[in-house]
Amino acid sequence: MSRIRILSEHLSNQIAAGEVVERPASVIKELIENSIDAGASQVDIQIEGSGVRLMRVVDNGCGMIEDDVLLCLERHATSKIQEESQLGAIATLGFRGEALPSIGSVARMTIISRDQEKDTGTLVEVRYGALHAVHEEGCSRGTVMEVRNLFGNVPARKKFLKSARTETYHIEEVVKNQAIAMPEIGFSLRFDERTVLDCPAASDLESRLRYIFRYEGPLLSLEHSGAVATDSLQVGGYLLLPESTPTRSARLRILVNGRAVQDRMIRNAVTEGLHGFLMKGYQPAGAVLLSISPELVDVNVHPAKREIRFRDHREVYQFLKTVVKSAIQNHQEHARAQLFTPVPKSAREEQEVVREHLITAEPVSEPFQHHLVSPVTPVGVQGNNAVPREQPQFVDKLTATERPEKVPEHISPAVSFPSEEKTGKREAEFGGLRLIGQLFSLYLLCEKDEQFIVIDQHAAHERILYGQMKQDYLKKDIPQQRLLFPVTVELGPDHMETIERYQEDLQSLGLEIDHFGETTWVIKSVPAVISVLDPVAMLHDILDMLYESKGNPGQVIAGVIDDLLASMACKAAIKAGNVLNSEEMIGLLQQMEESDVFSHCPHGRPVVKTFSQPELEKWFHRHGG
Repeated sequence: MSRIRILSEHLSNQIAAGEVVERPASVIKELIENSIDAGASQVDIQIEGSGVRLMRVVDNGCGMIEDDVLLCLERHATSKIQEESQLGAIATLGFRGEALPSIGSVARMTIISRDQEKDTGTLVEVRYGALHAVHEEGCSRGTVMEVRNLFGNVPARKKFLKSARTETYHIEEVVKNQAIAMPEIGFSLRFDERTVLDCPAASDLESRLRYIFRYEGPLLSLEHSGAVATDSLQVGGYLLLPESTPTRSARLRILVNGRAVQDRMIRNAVTEGLHGFLMKGYQPAGAVLLSISPELVDVNVHPAKREIRFRDHREVYQFLKTVVKSAIQNHQEHARAQLFTPVPKSAREEQEVVREHLITAEPVSEPFQHHLVSPVTPVGVQGNNAVPREQPQFVDKLTATERPEKVPEHISPAVSFPSEEKTGKREAEFGGLRLIGQLFSLYLLCEKDEQFIVIDQHAAHERILYGQMKQDYLKKDIPQQRLLFPVTVELGPDHMETIERYQEDLQSLGLEIDHFGETTWVIKSVPAVISVLDPVAMLHDILDMLYESKGNPGQVIAGVIDDLLASMACKAAIKAGNVLNSEEMIGLLQQMEESDVFSHCPHGRPVVKTFSQPELEKWFHRHGG
């Protein structure tokens, strides 16, 4: 007797249910997708007992006649595709014809549906895979799907469900994803007697996204980023500003052709596009809506349809990365316009007069004098032609961390103000910003158009230096400081191999290192901007970073070089605790205004924080008088 047998239809449906129906949220996802494919403009979801007791989805879509209501319970019965060729270009959310029979095999399911052209509807009840009742029913046009006692016939599956809070969270996430994907459809979600979500049909994605994320701050528009889209590939959506405080709902939601998916490649493309603007430990948040020709993406990868495959994933990655970079650059230009008022030539000349007053009336401290003019090249250095200094210890005017006569911290005031007497009784201004003073020897305080503006001096200068060093590195023209007394260093085999492997990259960074014999190497030149640092410790740090990237492709090495430049800029920038005078503060503001990027330091920390007058008045309870 043959040992191989064909499984019964009921058992086949239960096996399929193990792939399609993972938890209550899986059921909600399948039912909402059916409502969207039916052309609904309103979808209402009611949940009881974390979804195990009851899940009800009501829509006003096209509805079904009696024959279709019965056929939808059969496995692989669907109205979405009819022939094999359509599998290569699926344009609907559902298409497999497995969801409803799978759900009906592990729950008590009731379908009430009325076709738009019929006067009455049809009610069908299925109990754990067995048809229990079919009759005519008076109902509204559209479809009502009720699923009760999920996994009632397979208690082992029910034991694998998590806590009620976890299961309701997953249901909420499913509804939010679909609400973002389809802003033209209204959605409501109720847990027992509590309304969790109630978003009417919106005319635009931005308002829907703000409602879902409960976010009122600026958004990075991907649709209007300026990147050139193609006929087969477009990107829309919005990202929250990188420095925005993450909330429970503020995560990255990825939707491809209206389908919520999990795709690491898309997430990595967004993260890479925000490189230099996203702080360590932060993840991008927002919604990425990718529209791609159906024949260029395969959605028939997994029964739950959460995973997809692109025909050319490299093209999608590069395009999305470019879109995100363009969006953050647009934000940069907008922030510049908001912070700095364009200064006409006559006004610029007047500001130079003010600067002359500041210079003559308030002498600039020597350690900071030079970087206000040229933040990278120290005195006596032109390009790669280093001029030895006379003293063995090279105190670079750019990177000095102390003023000659620094006031002891215990008697130093928290806020230093520009002196009217020293500035010739003229206010210190630049680009429409009125300089108030310096707070905690770290923050510049400014005022503009009923706004209070705080600038992190270290982060601002760090970004400026990084941008200039990046340009110099790409041109292989980072200024070097030749050591008057070369420094010897003993290196292990790993570091020696790293030097030999990346000799050209080290030279481009401004490091000149020669082999002296056996394990001894000689440091002859260092990057000028960090010449005050211990050259041996600096070399070890750089070699450690390069060694950790050993064996990786060139793109990773470029990232390591970028991190090195950011680290060098951080070490060279004005430090917290440096008390600046008016000329130095204005000089920093001018460099920010002229810099290509100024809003974030290379490590992603924001440079500027603005407080509006209404915000301050609300803080002090002064609103309304």
